[in-house]
Amino acid sequence: MKVKKYVASTMSEAMRTIRKDLGEQAVILNSKIRTNGGFLGFFKKKNIEVIAAIDPIPNQKLETKVPIASRISDNNIPQESTQQEIYNVLAKEVKQLKKQLDSFSNPYESINLKDYPQRIQEELLHLKEQDLDDEWIIKVAKSLNEKWRQSDANVSKQQLMDWQKEWFLQMLDHLSFGCIDYDKKYIHLVGPTGVGKTTTLAKLAAEAVLVHKKKIAFITTDTYRIAAIEQLKTYANLLSVPVEVAYKREDFQKAIDQFSAFDLIFIDTAGRNYRDIQFVMDLDHLIQLEDQKFLSETLLVLSLTSKQKDMEEVINRFQNYGVDKFIFTKMDETTTIGGMMNLILRYQKGAAYITNGQSVPEDIHEASKQFVINQFLEDKSK
Repeated sequence: MKVKKYVASTMSEAMRTIRKDLGEQAVILNSKIRTNGGFLGFFKKKNIEVIAAIDPIPNQKLETKVPIASRISDNNIPQESTQQEIYNVLAKEVKQLKKQLDSFSNPYESINLKDYPQRIQEELLHLKEQDLDDEWIIKVAKSLNEKWRQSDANVSKQQLMDWQKEWFLQMLDHLSFGCIDYDKKYIHLVGPTGVGKTTTLAKLAAEAVLVHKKKIAFITTDTYRIAAIEQLKTYANLLSVPVEVAYKREDFQKAIDQFSAFDLIFIDTAGRNYRDIQFVMDLDHLIQLEDQKFLSETLLVLSLTSKQKDMEEVINRFQNYGVDKFIFTKMDETTTIGGMMNLILRYQKGAAYITNGQSVPEDIHEASKQFVINQFLEDKSK
């Protein structure tokens, strides 16, 4: 007798595979539902495991087994002669599907965190709701559970929060965070269109002038949008600082020479299609002028309202061109900022600032490690 095990997403799929592999005379010995994958009950995948057999000796049958051809109809619905076991499998599939549909109205019931204390479950669920990637939630869960087991006292919600902050702080400890490097001379802001580069540039410039008393100037290479040039000129007038528009490389070099005696030069770049690799290469050519190579800081501006996948694509386009830190904008326009933490952890790059509004210069915060962690762990739904 030839016996084989098959795993498929549905019973009908398993039947088709068995027919093709063993033929119409194959019989079912056993079948059951098997759950694979997932994390702490999240996104588990259910499959059907079927044990089938075929007797290579002609005219010899198994005692109580019915060939597949007579067990399953053309539309894969069990006949009255089908074993009760297969009926039970199908019934369980229907029950599980109903449970999954019901869970959409109450996400908490769809999450199985029974291996962890109730309070840890609540913290992990909050991380999931903030869109933190599973790989990081798993590590946080292990850390919290270990500290919980080692604790003799009744663990409070604040204690759990402190433990999470400790974990994230340890993960970010080696990364560079905080404001622009005032020892640099050239501050480049790069990124896709619509993320608020020009407004953010004005906020940084206002801080440099009003707080740090620096002598600054603007250069813009964003010659594709007249509105962007006029916007930057308006900010320049308010701060009483000069601005030059660079239409080509020669204009850019001339502006650099003109502002050689200034403390800081803020450079606004075009927010063209970052998927255009030629644009990114041209931008890199502009940024990496030899005489400013070691005096520059490049900040990649990303909007927290963007999809994480889109932000990752932006980073992948720019990361080979000397990006030093992130700036995350529009925090006030979203309630989930797990993407920010995911990108920092994945790309091992710190953040310089987080913005939360259009007001200049108020709506910007220096992104210290503690500030980023606190903003992420805060329940923004309250």
